[in-house]
Amino acid sequence: MNSPDSGTRIHSIRASAYTVPTATGGRERPESDGTIEWSSTGVLVVRLTAGDATGLGYAYTSPAALGLVRDILWGEVEGGDALDTARLFWAMARASRNSGWPGVGASAVAAVDIAVHDLAAHFLGVPLTQLLGGAHDRIAAYGSGGFTDYTDDELAEQLASWAGAGIRAVKMKVGSVPGDDLRRVQVARAAIGDAVELFVDANGAYDRKTALHLAEEFVGEGVTWFEEPVSSDDREGLHLLRARIPAPVRVAAGEYAYRPTDFRDLLVAGCVDVLQADATRCGVTGFGVAAALAGAFGVPLSAHTAPALHASVAAAHEEAINVEYFHDHQRIEELFFDGVPPLVGGDLVPDRSAPGHALGFKEADAEPYLVDAFRAG
Repeated sequence: MNSPDSGTRIHSIRASAYTVPTATGGRERPESDGTIEWSSTGVLVVRLTAGDATGLGYAYTSPAALGLVRDILWGEVEGGDALDTARLFWAMARASRNSGWPGVGASAVAAVDIAVHDLAAHFLGVPLTQLLGGAHDRIAAYGSGGFTDYTDDELAEQLASWAGAGIRAVKMKVGSVPGDDLRRVQVARAAIGDAVELFVDANGAYDRKTALHLAEEFVGEGVTWFEEPVSSDDREGLHLLRARIPAPVRVAAGEYAYRPTDFRDLLVAGCVDVLQADATRCGVTGFGVAAALAGAFGVPLSAHTAPALHASVAAAHEEAINVEYFHDHQRIEELFFDGVPPLVGGDLVPDRSAPGHALGFKEADAEPYLVDAFRAG
């Protein structure tokens, strides 16, 4: 075992799980999309130390992920070199085989992988965006919320506020009451005007025929993005809809791609016009694989949620076109972290003057939401 002062070797960890109630309009309340309702968001925060440097990672996941970090993943990264990012990622992936890599396991791996990359960037003295490729100085954000439980006034107010802030595209949830979706889309369009793109996300709620029928109606309201019109597990259905949904609507999916092979399968099957990836589910390493695959298939890449992190990660890749400025996560990141990238003219601008992703954890502010914690080393 390496001593605590042995250069870039990881010698200690602090990991914490939090649960933050959902809130809209300043009050706690459940939220819903086309398939589920939720009343809280889980956050796993991981801090790794090597020498005098600390790397910060996080993921939106169940508090159960903390047990996987403690019981499985810490043993794979303890004593490892923070600069060996790929080696450590794949070691964690292999160690997760029997407990299950996709899902909660993948989010635990992702949080540690993000911390490793942040730590590596600190040692090299470079911004995370530059470490990963430095393709862009900024990246477009699209406002995302418009939950299905919102009243018409709440829907209109939220989307219009993003349009007023200079965001050039906004996304709303559909699918809980398919017969009412066209009307809600019309409410959204009236609120944002004609200059802002309108995206819809069904979270896999529709069957194929309903999705195709509604897509043809959505075109008339200027919808340009249809996310998970059917479940992303229905690759044949996604392929069929991609072929039949009229332009300019693009079919997007990939948020539930946990492993690199998941991205490959979506692309090989011709499922998407836009591939999505979420570094809090697939890790910074997996996000890079998704970007490379998207480039190879000539498909753009979109970052799913976690805007404070993805401002740095997505901006690094040529294939990335936007980041989801998700209501729940934007609120949590403002609460939990210093250094959240600013929104400038509708774009997220990562800090390229500081090493790593430049986020600092506000532990005292997060403390009221703490569920469990683990530390070692």
